[in-house]
Amino acid sequence: MSKIPSAAKHYDKKNWKDYAMSYVMILPAMIFFGLFCLYPLGNLFYLSFFRGNVRNPFKSFQGLQNYIDLFTMRPDFVPALYHTAYYTVVVLVLLIVLSVLCAVWLKKGRKIDHFAQSVIFPPHLVASISCAFVWSWMFSSESYGLFNTILNALGIKTVRWLQQTSTAMNCVIVMNVWKNIGYYSLIIMSALRSIPTEIYEAADLDSASPVKQFFKITLPLISPQLFFLLITITTGSFMVFDSIRVMTAGGPGDATQVICTWIYEYAFQNNNSLGLAAAGGIVLLVILVIITLLDFRGIEKKVHYQ
Repeated sequence: MSKIPSAAKHYDKKNWKDYAMSYVMILPAMIFFGLFCLYPLGNLFYLSFFRGNVRNPFKSFQGLQNYIDLFTMRPDFVPALYHTAYYTVVVLVLLIVLSVLCAVWLKKGRKIDHFAQSVIFPPHLVASISCAFVWSWMFSSESYGLFNTILNALGIKTVRWLQQTSTAMNCVIVMNVWKNIGYYSLIIMSALRSIPTEIYEAADLDSASPVKQFFKITLPLISPQLFFLLITITTGSFMVFDSIRVMTAGGPGDATQVICTWIYEYAFQNNNSLGLAAAGGIVLLVILVIITLLDFRGIEKKVHYQ
C-alpha cells in the first residue's frame, strides 16, 4: 500500500511533462492564431463602434449606430446581402452537382479520364485574379472578345456580357465554377474510389438499377465529402471579392455588389465610413456562423460516416 502514492505521484509528474510538451509544440500555432485571427477579429469588433477613416479610425464613438445605419440609412447594404446570397446558392448548387457528375464520369480510369483530369484541375492552381482577367477578355464586348467573336461568326448579335445587369453576375459565377470544379471533382472522385466494390456487386445481385445504386449507395457513402464541400463552398462564396473586383467592380450599377466589395468600398473609398465597413464585416461573420451552425445541427445528422 505504501508504494501506491509514490507510483501515482510519478505518473502525475510524467503526465504533466507530456501535457507541457504538447502545449509547447502547439504554441507557435496558437501565437499565429491569436495574432492573425483573434486580434484582427477583436479589433474589427472594436472599430465597428466608431466613426472614422483609415488615418483616424476612432474619430467619434457611435455605439450601435453603425449597425442600425446598415439596415436603415444604407440602401445598398441589403441588396449586397441579396447578391451575395444569390451568388452563393447558385455556385453551391452548380459546383456540387457538376463535381459529382464529373467525378462519376472520371472514376472509371480510362485514358480519356486521365486527360480530362489534367485539363480540369489546373485552373484551381491559377490565382483568381489571373482567371478573372482572362475571362474578362473572353466576355469583352469589344471586337477581340472571344464569345462575341463566336456569336458574330454565327450571325448572332453581340452581347454586352459584363455591362448588363441580367448577365454580369452570371458571368462571374461561370468563371468561378470553371475555376473550382476540378478541385472539388477530385475530392469526390477519391471518395468514390474508396467505396468497396463488394457493395455494388451485392446491389447487382439484387438487380438494383444504376440510378437506385447512385441514390441508395453512392450518395450516402460520399456524404461526408459532400458535407465538406457544402461548408467550404458556402464560406468561400460569401467571401468572394477578387473576381468581382476585377471583372465588374460591383457593376453595372450595383448588380454585382456583394458584401465583401461593399466592405472594401466603405472602408477605403468612402470618407469616415470605416466603422460602417467594420460593422458590415461583423454582420458577415455572424451570418457565416449562423449558417455553419445550422449546417452542423441539421444537415450533419444525415451524413453517413463509415
